[in-house]
Amino acid sequence: MSRAENKADRLLQIEALLLAHPEGLTQAEIARRLEVNRSTVNRYFRDMPNQFPYYESDDGRLFIDRQSYLVNVRLGLHEAMAVHLAARLLATRMDRQNPHAASALRKLGLALERLAPRISSHVQQSADVMDEAAQRHDPVYLQALERLTLAWAEQKKAQIWHRKEANEPVQMHIFSPYFIEPYAVGQSTFVIGHSDTRDAIRTFKIERIERVERLQEHYEIPESFDPRDLLADAWGIWYSENEPVEVVLKFHPKVARRVLETRWHRSEKTEELPDGSILWRAKVAEPKEMLSWIRGWGADVEVVEPHGLREAVRGEAQRLMVIYEITKREVLL
Repeated sequence: MSRAENKADRLLQIEALLLAHPEGLTQAEIARRLEVNRSTVNRYFRDMPNQFPYYESDDGRLFIDRQSYLVNVRLGLHEAMAVHLAARLLATRMDRQNPHAASALRKLGLALERLAPRISSHVQQSADVMDEAAQRHDPVYLQALERLTLAWAEQKKAQIWHRKEANEPVQMHIFSPYFIEPYAVGQSTFVIGHSDTRDAIRTFKIERIERVERLQEHYEIPESFDPRDLLADAWGIWYSENEPVEVVLKFHPKVARRVLETRWHRSEKTEELPDGSILWRAKVAEPKEMLSWIRGWGADVEVVEPHGLREAVRGEAQRLMVIYEITKREVLL
């Protein structure tokens, strides 16, 4: 191997080391791992071209600049279509502008120009949708998402200021992000992680976070944490340490086909009754999270179990009837 080839190989090894160690490494630690002199590593960094973006902390630790680092990805046609479909869901189910999502789609669209020009144009149009003025411009949300993403990538704790409700005081948490999850129903995004302030796993709606400051303290995500397990019984984002609750719904025959066309929950089971109606069952962590979905079916669904969910739906129906009667009387007067 020539000297130039050896240097290029070493630079690739240094890049891989820094990517694998979000807590950073000193030049001495890199030299020890590569089994070379520290002066050699120092020379590599001094003479290094723009191989990859990095920075050095005040205590001499080297880090990959994860905000500037570009990931090389090669996608086939059907893989690119899968990304396009995911991005379309993001564009049509989230109401806030996201320039990063738009930029990613434009890059995908440009990459597809020669392979599939028609698909390319539609992908770039999806990027334009994300930038439209109709999307809510929310710089506080975008900054919170960016800083939480960087904290998650670098595994560094963050200090967050979260307001649960508009009329409640802001609460401050020292927080370790474990996972970020979109929630299409509420057009919102949630971050799940450990709050040192509460010494427990907490979920925060990012749209309600008013400020995020990234800290230098490193954290580790426990091996036992798996978002698939945590959210396995959730209808959307709500999870519980208790056993999931069985929900039983009865759907009218006229919507039976629509119900059966979609798998709504991983645990669901359906039974077609003699009259053509559908009995739908699932075990859900928090049944109240289903209320908005159940409301959408109107009179074509009946809550059979659990009793609490049935009463909640009944109460809402009664309130709507009262409002209707009051409005009707006011119109007649």
